[in-house]
Amino acid sequence: MNDNAKYHIPAGDTAHGNFETDVTAERAGWEWCSIRVLNLPAGGEQAVETGGEEILVLPLSGACTVEVDGETHRLEGRPEIWSAITDYLYVPRGRTAVVRSEQGGRFALPGSKATKDLPVAYCPSSQVITTLRGTGNCSRQVNNYALGNPLETSHLLVCEVLTPGGNWSSYPPHKHDEHTQDERLLEEIYYYEVRRGRDGSKGMALQRIYPSPGKPIDVCTEVNSGDVVVMPHGYHGPSVAAPGYDLYYLNVMAGPAEDSTWLMTDDPHYTWIRQAWEESEVDPRLPMTPLNPQERA
Repeated sequence: MNDNAKYHIPAGDTAHGNFETDVTAERAGWEWCSIRVLNLPAGGEQAVETGGEEILVLPLSGACTVEVDGETHRLEGRPEIWSAITDYLYVPRGRTAVVRSEQGGRFALPGSKATKDLPVAYCPSSQVITTLRGTGNCSRQVNNYALGNPLETSHLLVCEVLTPGGNWSSYPPHKHDEHTQDERLLEEIYYYEVRRGRDGSKGMALQRIYPSPGKPIDVCTEVNSGDVVVMPHGYHGPSVAAPGYDLYYLNVMAGPAEDSTWLMTDDPHYTWIRQAWEESEVDPRLPMTPLNPQERA
């Protein structure tokens, strides 16, 4: 027996109204993280109550406006996740955000329970930290939206990862399920999209999570576009993109620490992989989107 059914939420399982995905902290069975994906038709709008959470309005495709406290913020968005990064909006707890899209589009709303009040903040795409991580068949692109950049959040950490088909991502396996000098206790959500193949066919990817000391979990599952996997603890990785099908996942992390820091530790059996990266080159299919002028990691 495995835990696939407990931690893997297939596309459509939480859909309602304009929301393709609505995974609350309660649905995930924990305290901090959430993810919603809003799909608006042309001319559509949706009021979003943040309640006790802070959220980002993060375009996956399309542009929108977001009205908060009587002020309207324009998000230029992007045509799609595979070709561009995006601007986005931070909305603190206790607000109503009305998202409107003239042409229609899909908008991720990653969220976390908040413990302090912060201002609404528009974040241009120039603030996104874009990096290339790994080499060879471990190469991937990481775009940081609420992680190590100028945006201040209460607890929310958000990034997205683009992995060329056939590559291993979220690798070496790592964990962040205790608070130490080298690690932070962070719940994590992976929201996936799988790029269609050259012939237009649907692909797949694979996700693995396995036990860390004292924290049993066993997930090894196929994931598809719109799926969510929740990761309360354990070593997670790899996320494997099937050959011919590029993989996208949006990471949402949060936990009780007040320093809004991502710290993790590798499974010691696989740490040597990082040194091996020095022996090969970054996959020439990367970057998928233009990189902002920052150092590669």
